[in-house]
Amino acid sequence: MLEHGGRLRRAAARHGIPLADWLDLSTGINPVAYPVPPVSAEVWQRLPEEDDGLQEIAAAYFGTHELLPVAGSQAAIQALPALLPGARVSLLAPSYAEHAHAWRGRAVHQCDAAGLDAAVDRSDVVVLVNPNNPSGVHFARDSLLEWHTRLARRGGWLIVDEAFIDAEPGASLAAQAGLPGLVVLRSLGKFFGLAGARVGFVLAPAALRLQLAEALGPWAISGPGRHAARHALADRDWQQRMRHKLTADGARLAALLQEAGLGSVSGPALFKWFAHPRAAALHEALARRGILVRLFDTPASLRLGLPPDEAAWTRLRTGLSAALHDIA
Repeated sequence: MLEHGGRLRRAAARHGIPLADWLDLSTGINPVAYPVPPVSAEVWQRLPEEDDGLQEIAAAYFGTHELLPVAGSQAAIQALPALLPGARVSLLAPSYAEHAHAWRGRAVHQCDAAGLDAAVDRSDVVVLVNPNNPSGVHFARDSLLEWHTRLARRGGWLIVDEAFIDAEPGASLAAQAGLPGLVVLRSLGKFFGLAGARVGFVLAPAALRLQLAEALGPWAISGPGRHAARHALADRDWQQRMRHKLTADGARLAALLQEAGLGSVSGPALFKWFAHPRAAALHEALARRGILVRLFDTPASLRLGLPPDEAAWTRLRTGLSAALHDIA
């Protein structure tokens, strides 16, 4: 079982702090979730129906009809290796660990962002997250499309996980969906704050989508999940307001961390990441104060999500100052 953020119950048990007293910043999930309208009894009672309008609403949101709804992008991450050929797989590192876990058994090469260009020509499949989780590295669309062209020319595949791109949709490859050799993964969990709904989308050529649909089986998304997705993806006013808010909050978090003396900070609007030689000690010092952040070992680093309100911002500022004093 790989480690993920959000393991709040385990932290509460370890430190003896009640769940309600924690500030959980360990995920990159929007703390201000989309307000999903109430679900009718009929949605709970009936099997999900694929002609409920979700496909069309999602197509309008992503700008392409070349998509397949799935039970969170995690379902696709696990299923794609069985459907795509090629022995040589290059993955961005450090990155979302589930990708490397899914491709185990192949000739896997992990490299940093600077090494990806060279890796393209010796790979059958290249997998990356844009913007990357946890480092926040952004890849330009032109670079990604050029890598895709080089791979597709040889029958290879480029897989781009865009879980954190909704706050800056102009950087997405969604409009290129359907090109041979290109897979784009999207999620409802991060920007919309609806991780529990387990809704994602695979943007890919029709033949691969058909294979994936057969592999995942019918009713991949629950009725309530489809209900939440239809409303969230259609609400353009909420989306626009949230993009402005997240951009401002992301800049505020970066400034707070830099003012605390934590050096170079990177990441998209939803989280910030920084390397620190005593990351484990700082993680522990924050946890003793009921502030949960995400610890990474290689390199030693921490990732923080956005506080949900002004009280939480104040708590983070004071808690971080005290924690840094503890480990000084």
